[in-house]
Amino acid sequence: MNRRSLLSAVASLAVAAGFAFGSPARAAETKEIVYLTPGLDLPFWRYLSKGIEAQAKKEGYSYTALDSHNSAETQLKNAQDAIARGVAGIAISPTDSSTAPSVLALAARAKIPVVVADIGTNSGEYVSFVISDNKEGAHGVGVALAEALKEKGWTDGSIGLITISQARKNGQARTGGFRDAMKEAGITKEAGLQQMQSYTADETFKFTQDMLTANPDMRGMFIQTDQPTIGALRAIKAAHREGTLLVAAFDGIPDFVDLLKKGEIVASGMQQPYLMGVKSGEALAKALAGGKPDKEILVPIVVATSKNIDQILPTIKQTVFADELP
Repeated sequence: MNRRSLLSAVASLAVAAGFAFGSPARAAETKEIVYLTPGLDLPFWRYLSKGIEAQAKKEGYSYTALDSHNSAETQLKNAQDAIARGVAGIAISPTDSSTAPSVLALAARAKIPVVVADIGTNSGEYVSFVISDNKEGAHGVGVALAEALKEKGWTDGSIGLITISQARKNGQARTGGFRDAMKEAGITKEAGLQQMQSYTADETFKFTQDMLTANPDMRGMFIQTDQPTIGALRAIKAAHREGTLLVAAFDGIPDFVDLLKKGEIVASGMQQPYLMGVKSGEALAKALAGGKPDKEILVPIVVATSKNIDQILPTIKQTVFADELP
């Protein structure tokens, strides 16, 4: 039995036995909202957490974020702990879409409403899904990168992709949208695709080193989340390849503002995680009050480029960076 099958079996047994939760019809024992996050070391999840927290407290709830450390097993344990103490509601950004149903099954048994904030789930019950338009956002990044490559006369080179997990629905959407834009621009040669596992700058540094060595004709890269992009830029500098290829990214950290202004990153598809968190908190509060939030809430992605960063900065300071910009 593989790890995901084991998780599913554990969840099923827990549901059948009423593990740790008592009566499925019981009322919430606390006025607490819990957020199950893949990892607070990644700025995106921290910003989203701040948005949920702000809205939860505005609605009169206490708030706790539980870090899954990118582990489906830890995510399941965090869910069990939260449900056992009778939380009012749960927001979850799953570690991946295939293991999310295990958590949703446990919450459904305990009659605790769940909002899925980003990434998505393959199945299961939830009151609302708050998601960015990842495919369209990644397509916009691809269009911007293609235009920059055309300006340089570099359209004959290859493009490297360092992606988030392709087991996540948002990862599939980012890869698909970006590839569509490259195909439309007539740029079809890929330097390979590497999927992140630890989502660190050091991991992406190694991936980039390997791609640069194996693909001397590489002219562009697409890094599908923020902090790892810094690792790619470090590897490019270490290989003395600055000025020979263009980097596009996704999401955003404060460092990106200056990097975009300097042209070290040509574009980034910036989700608005703080705004996504606020929307997640609103949906959960509405469900807890007996209302029916929209089943899917789509939050637009802002494509930031070297050319428009100054113009959009006042907006993204809060919606993207949760007011963490100096």
